[in-house]
Amino acid sequence: MDNLQTSQRLTPVWFQIAGLAAWLLLCFAAAGVGSSVTIPQIPTWYAEINKPSFNPPNWIFGPVWTALYLMMAFSVWLVWMKAGWLDAPGALGVFCFQLLLNVAWSVIFFGLENPTAAAIEIVILWAAIGATIALFWRHSRIAALLLTPYLAWVSFAAVLNFSIMALN
Repeated sequence: MDNLQTSQRLTPVWFQIAGLAAWLLLCFAAAGVGSSVTIPQIPTWYAEINKPSFNPPNWIFGPVWTALYLMMAFSVWLVWMKAGWLDAPGALGVFCFQLLLNVAWSVIFFGLENPTAAAIEIVILWAAIGATIALFWRHSRIAALLLTPYLAWVSFAAVLNFSIMALN
C-alpha cells in the first residue's frame, strides 16, 4: 500500500482538511500580497512601459495565477501529508522560500518599478522552483508534477521580464 494512503488512513480527516486549508491560506495569502502590489500598477506604470508583442492580455494573469496557486497548495499538501515536517523539512522549507521569492518578484517588478532587479530575482525564483520540484519528487511524483506548470509559467514570465527590461 502507498505510504500516502497509509498516512491518510492513520491521520484524522479533520487534520487532513485543516492541513489543506492551511496550505491554501498560505498560498493565497502570498497571492494577495503580490496582487496588492501589482493591481494598482496595471493601469498606471505597467500600461505606460514598452512591452514585447508576445505580452499576454492583462485579463489572463488572474486566472492563470489562481490555477497555479491552487496547484501549489495541493502539491505542498501532498508532500506534507506523505512526509510531514519531520521527514521533509528541506522540501517544505524550500517550497516556503520559493513562495516568498514569488511575492518578492511582484514587489520588485511592480512595487519598485524595477524590471532589472526583478530579472535577477526571477532567475533565483526559477531555480528555487526547480529545487522544490526535485525535492518534492522524492516524496510525491504527483506533487512534483503539479508544480511543472508553475515552472513553465515562470519561465515565460522570465522571458517577458527580460524583454521588458530590454525595451525600457
